[in-house]
Amino acid sequence: MTLPDIGSELPDIVLRTTIVYLFLIAILRLTGKREVGEMSILDLVLILIIANGVQNAMVGQNTTLWAGLVAVLTLLGLDFGLKALTARSTRFRRAVEGEPRLLVRDGQILQKALRQEGVSQDELRAAVRSHGVERVEDVRLAVLETDGTISVIAKSGTDGG
Repeated sequence: MTLPDIGSELPDIVLRTTIVYLFLIAILRLTGKREVGEMSILDLVLILIIANGVQNAMVGQNTTLWAGLVAVLTLLGLDFGLKALTARSTRFRRAVEGEPRLLVRDGQILQKALRQEGVSQDELRAAVRSHGVERVEDVRLAVLETDGTISVIAKSGTDGG
């Protein structure tokens, strides 16, 4: 299967950049919220390599200053547009950002949710401790937020609550 050859003229760069941007958003969305909120050294290296790899896909053979500027302006415009859409549409925001996910309810770890979100029990326990709660059993609710962080609400009468 061959993809159509998109040129390297300035309007082509807008199209190329748009395709790469939307593709990366879709891929990052499919990999899960946790990856965005907790970036490790491996994640940083991966992002740097991806950035280098997609640069040519955005500008093609056109390595002029104008090509780079058009790619940057296109990315900024797309980012502004998607942020405006997510602010106006709950449905669109859920599609792009996902929804918060309950990980612990009344001290019980929801194993299926952990697996589906790619959160280890060690990560969950670390998040609980970082909120000043000693044990998962003392958690009323723990929620994986759309930005990848874990919010913790302690049961009444325990530390952190």
